[in-house]
Amino acid sequence: MPELPILGAAMRIAALELHGDWLRSLPRPLELQDFVEAAVLEGDFSTAVAEVKRLLDGHEGPLGIHGPFRGLPLASPDHGIRTIVATRLAQALDVAEALGATQIVIHSPYTTWMHNNLDQQPGQRDAVIDFTRLTLDAALKRAEGAGIGFVLENIEDKDPADRRRMVEAIASPALRLSLDTGHAAYAHGSTGAPPVDYYVRDAGALLQHVHLQDADGYADRHWSLGRGSLPWHAIFAALGDTGRKARLIIEIRDKDLIEDSARHLTDLGLAR
Repeated sequence: MPELPILGAAMRIAALELHGDWLRSLPRPLELQDFVEAAVLEGDFSTAVAEVKRLLDGHEGPLGIHGPFRGLPLASPDHGIRTIVATRLAQALDVAEALGATQIVIHSPYTTWMHNNLDQQPGQRDAVIDFTRLTLDAALKRAEGAGIGFVLENIEDKDPADRRRMVEAIASPALRLSLDTGHAAYAHGSTGAPPVDYYVRDAGALLQHVHLQDADGYADRHWSLGRGSLPWHAIFAALGDTGRKARLIIEIRDKDLIEDSARHLTDLGLAR
């Protein structure tokens, strides 16, 4: 029988001391959330990097960061916007290299509007992929050489196959898939998308990162695990069937409840 997967978490540097013992108890994956803002990326982040390394002394799990996303669409047809987004991605790579991080989370360009409208005119689906490829091109080439992977997270995605087909079409070893369970639950409950476990199964071997949050299918709650209505047994069964070892990252609003969330899944016999 295979070993249960190891849980990690997403947090800011300020929470590392609180959860340090838990993070060191196993090689738990960690995702840092401090580097999403332009002001941080444009500034001197060397002090923050030094603090992370001090606080993570003895931590043996894989390290990642959430990349910038606010106001930064990946599929803009405007070359000037694409240039700005590419600059932010390059800055995120600077941070990742300084930290020794090996994964950067970025946001899917697909929206609910796109789901209902892209097929009205020929070529629109290909255009979304082509514009995203142009935005990511330089970052992916650099990431390939640095051993860093970008993972594309579902946001409004109604059809999980859209992101998968995008990643397959771009065909870079530095671009894979991320799944946010709460975002998928919102899409299922509010827009008629498939259930969360279907997102996992569609991603298959391309899935390398999962945000674990609980929700109610109405909004992006980021509740502690066990507080919402997500079908954790079905989700973890699908994860087990993909044959991949995606980083399992608890991403909730109340960082004080990270370890409570982990206990919920360990008590269910799904993870450790």
